[in-house]
Amino acid sequence: MTAESDASDGGSGGSPAVLCVGAAAIDEWYAVSNLPEPDGGAFAREVTSAFGGVGANVAVALDRLGRDAGLVSRVGDDEYGRRALEYLGETGVDGTHVAVGDDAHTRSLILRDPDGERAIVTAGESFRGLRLDGDALAAMADADAVFLTAYTPDSVARRALDRVRSLREAAESGESGSDPPALVFDLSGSVEELVGRGTEPATVHRFLHEADLFVADGVAAPAFFGSADAAVKRVAGAHTRAAESAPSPGPESRSRGGPTWPRAVLTHGADGMTAIAGGKVSEFDAFDVETVDATGAGDAFTAGLIDRWIAGAPAGPSADRDGVAGGVRFAAAIAAINCTSRFTQPGLPTRSEVEAFLADRGVDVGR
Repeated sequence: MTAESDASDGGSGGSPAVLCVGAAAIDEWYAVSNLPEPDGGAFAREVTSAFGGVGANVAVALDRLGRDAGLVSRVGDDEYGRRALEYLGETGVDGTHVAVGDDAHTRSLILRDPDGERAIVTAGESFRGLRLDGDALAAMADADAVFLTAYTPDSVARRALDRVRSLREAAESGESGSDPPALVFDLSGSVEELVGRGTEPATVHRFLHEADLFVADGVAAPAFFGSADAAVKRVAGAHTRAAESAPSPGPESRSRGGPTWPRAVLTHGADGMTAIAGGKVSEFDAFDVETVDATGAGDAFTAGLIDRWIAGAPAGPSADRDGVAGGVRFAAAIAAINCTSRFTQPGLPTRSEVEAFLADRGVDVGR
C-alpha cells in the first residue's frame, strides 16, 4: 500500500481462519441523562473511551471464543489510531492486514441513556480510505470465512465479492485444489447512513444473493427492504432459489450448500430473531437479561453465528453446520451476556461463560 505502513504485529504465521474486514474504531462514550430530541439537550454524567468498530468487535468476539481471527482494517496516524493499535495488540487477533494511513482515525461518539439506549455519530476518514492489497486478497484464499460489514467502503466490498466469486469458480472448475471461504455479510447500517461511506445498495444486493450468511438488524433490514415483513420475504425468496440451485459440497468442504444454506438472520433486539435457512423461516426469542449496555450486541451475535455455523479449527469443527436452532441460541446467549456489561469488548464472553449461561437456563444447543 503506497504511502502507508503495515501495522502487523507478526500475526500467527498463517492466514486466520476467519478474516474480518471492518473498522478498528475508538468509541467515545457519553453517559447522558437522556437522548436529546431535535433542538434538545442532555447532561453527560460520565465520559470515557473504549475499543470498538464492527470489524474489530466481531474479530475480538471470535478470539474470545477461541477462534483464530484476523482483521483487515486501516487506522489513522494519530493518537486515536495509536490507541486502537494498542488495544488490538492486547488481544489475540491477527493484525497483519491493518494498515496505517495519514488521515484522522475513525472514531464514534456514543450517547447512552440510563436505560442503555444509545445514539452513535462516527467521524474520521481512516477506514474510508481502506483498500485491499495483494496480501489481504491472498489471505482470503486460505481463510475458512471472510466477514464484511456494510460500513466497509463500497470499492473494498466489491473487490472482496469478486475475489470470493473467483475462488468459488476456480474450485468448481477444478482449477484450484482449495475450497473457497464462506462469505458472511452484516447489513449493519441503514441505507441513508451508508451513503458515501459504506456499501452501496447494488453491492448489498449482491451480498444478499452470494453470501453464505447474511445478517441484518431491526433498523437496517426495514430501511433496505422497505419493511420488516418485506425483508423476510425478499431474503427467503432469494435463499430458496439459491438452495434449489446450489450443489451439495463434500463433508470436509468449507463451501455451504444443501437445503439449509444459504442462511440469514434478522435481529429485532429484545424482541428476538428471525432465522431464514434455505428459504425456511423460524422465529426465536431473545434471552431476558438486565441490560446495562446494548452497544455491540449485534456484533457479538454475528460472531456467535460464525463460530457455530462456519468456523473451523482450532476450537473444533462447527457442530451446527446443518442445524439452525442451536446456533441461533448460542449466538443469542453471547449477545445477552454482552448486554450485561458496559462497552462492547470487555463484556464479550469466553466459550465456557456462554456454556455456563446456557446451562443455567436449561438450554441445550447440542455439540
